[in-house]
Amino acid sequence: MPLSFSSAAKAEICRELPQKHDCALAECFGILLFANSFSTGGIRIVTESREFAYILPKLFKKAFDLPFDSYPSLEAPGKLVFQIWEAGKIEKVMEAFGFTPQSTMVLHVNLPVVEEEGCRTAFLRGAFLAGGSVTDPGKGYHLELTTTHLSVARETDALIREAMSFAPKTAGRGGGQVLYLKQSEQISDFLTCLGAPVAAMGIMEARLEKELNNKVNRRCNCDDANTSKVVEAAQEQLGAIRMLREAGRLDSLPEKIRQAAIAREENPSASLSELAGMMEPPITKPAMGSRMKRLLELAGEGKS
Repeated sequence: MPLSFSSAAKAEICRELPQKHDCALAECFGILLFANSFSTGGIRIVTESREFAYILPKLFKKAFDLPFDSYPSLEAPGKLVFQIWEAGKIEKVMEAFGFTPQSTMVLHVNLPVVEEEGCRTAFLRGAFLAGGSVTDPGKGYHLELTTTHLSVARETDALIREAMSFAPKTAGRGGGQVLYLKQSEQISDFLTCLGAPVAAMGIMEARLEKELNNKVNRRCNCDDANTSKVVEAAQEQLGAIRMLREAGRLDSLPEKIRQAAIAREENPSASLSELAGMMEPPITKPAMGSRMKRLLELAGEGKS
C-alpha cells in the first residue's frame, strides 16, 4: 500500500537521527509534548508511521538511555503504541526537561532545552512526527501540529516564529490545541527545515501545476468567449447580408462592401483576420471590421 503524502514526509524526516545528545533530547521533548500522553501516570506514544516507530526506541536510548516498557510489532497493521509506566523511568524523563513528578505539573516548553538553533529544529521535528500531519498538495495546502497542552501550543508558536520568521494560525479542536499553516510556501519551508526537502518540493510542484492549469483554463475560457463573440458577429453580418439581398440592394453596394459581404457569405465561420486576407488586395483586420460595420449600417438604413 503506497504511503500517504504525510507518511512519506515523516519517513523522509526519519532518515537521519540527531547526532548530538542535546538535539536527541530536544527531539524527544517535541515528541512527548505532542504525544498522546505524557504525565506522571505514564507515557503513551501512538503512531501509524513505521519509520517513526523504528527510530523512536533509538531516540529514547540516545536521549535518556532507557527502553520503553511496551513495544509494538512493526509488522502489526494499524496504529503502533509505545508505553512507559515504570515510575523511575518517568521521573528520569521528566527531570531531563526540568519537571518534577512530585509537584503539580503544567507541561510547557522548557526554553533551555531548545536554546540552540539545532535543538529548536529537532524539537519541531519531534512535534511533527508525534502530533503533525500534512495534506496531499493535490487536494489542498494544510499542515498542522496538535497538542493537548495550551502552554505548549503558545510556546511552540513562538518557536516557529523565531525559527521560520512566519507565524502559524491557531485553533482549538476537541479539547486540543492546533497550530496550522495554509500557505504552500510556508509549508514547503517548514518541511525543508525539518529535513523533508523531497516533500517540500512536492508542495511547490503541485502549486506550479495548479497555477499552470489555472492559466490554461483562463486561456481556454477566454478563447471560448472570443469564439462566441466571433460567431455572434458573423450571424449578425449574415443576417444583414440576407436582408440586403432580399431587398435587391446587395448588387448595388459599393464594390468593397459587396466584396466583403460575398466573402462572409461564402465563409460564415471565418474570423475578421481571415476575411481580411481574402480581399483583393488583402486588407488589415481593422479595415475589414470597418467594412462589416458599414454593411450593418446599410442594412439598418433599409429597416428604417
